[in-house]
Amino acid sequence: MPKFKITKGKFQGIQACAGPDGVIAAAAMDQRGSLKKSIGNAMGREATNEELTQFKISVSKILTPHATALLMDPEYGLPALPVRAPGTGVLLAYEKTGYDATIQGRLPDLLDEWSAYRLAEAGADAVKILLYYNPFDEERTNQIKHAFIERVGAECRAVDKPFFLEVLAYNDAYDEKGLEFARMKPQYVEAYMKVFSQERYGVDILKVEVPVTMKFVSGTTAFAGGEAAYTREEAKALFQKTGEAATKPFIYLSAGVTDNVFRETLGLAGEAHSGFSGVLCGRATWQDGVSVFGKGGTKALEAWLADRGVQNIEQLNAIIHSAARPWYEIYGGLENIDVI
Repeated sequence: MPKFKITKGKFQGIQACAGPDGVIAAAAMDQRGSLKKSIGNAMGREATNEELTQFKISVSKILTPHATALLMDPEYGLPALPVRAPGTGVLLAYEKTGYDATIQGRLPDLLDEWSAYRLAEAGADAVKILLYYNPFDEERTNQIKHAFIERVGAECRAVDKPFFLEVLAYNDAYDEKGLEFARMKPQYVEAYMKVFSQERYGVDILKVEVPVTMKFVSGTTAFAGGEAAYTREEAKALFQKTGEAATKPFIYLSAGVTDNVFRETLGLAGEAHSGFSGVLCGRATWQDGVSVFGKGGTKALEAWLADRGVQNIEQLNAIIHSAARPWYEIYGGLENIDVI
């Protein structure tokens, strides 16, 4: 295998977000509008920006001693960075939250007052972008998205920071939580992992969905009953097949499932030897703390995080470190990497 060449800044940035074993066990805390709404619902009134920031500060303070990195947004989350545990890597989100539902194609957009350069100035070890992507959408829609990712990739190269790309599959004709889309999902995940592994996009780490919807996997505790989309063995084969599609390191996102379901999901990925290099996990770890914060405030939230939140992340970490492989293994190991 020829040696893999990587620039010093990108190498150091990825290593900053990974643990000593090369596995990424990152906490995601970049939710904005949806989280603010959930906090408000728990409070019985509209939450303030300050309350949203306080939630982020508490999660950062309590959970980062158990994470290798923290994903945060620069809009409301920067005050949470100084309270993170020493040695915790920082990923900063560059995209605007959500998408304009009045325009077809779920097109991405960047934060108006930010750039990769400014994110680096704010302390980012890596830059993260979320992209809604249908590999089989109209060509013009995907050409817009491809050019968008190329531009971000070029910005990250210019400031020598790793580019983490989070991709979410969709098809507007289907319910993404439904059975029909569950059957289509593996094909979508495999396709976008191939596309964004291409060098032209400048992606260093792919942050991807698991290729199956667990509530439709028969033979698992997550199975909701009724009609299944795949058996447990079929699901394992899909984990393996989609993993083989990537030629870049990839990590899994939790996509809002419960901590129990995500642990079972990662166990399945490990059994399948999918080749994943860790996770960027948010809601599966701390989502139950939203109602605690809404009803009891900061002290109640931090007590819950120190108890149940830490339990969640430690149980998750145990599975990650037994099932995941180092990010550099896809390149033949550290000894096969030339840092230039």
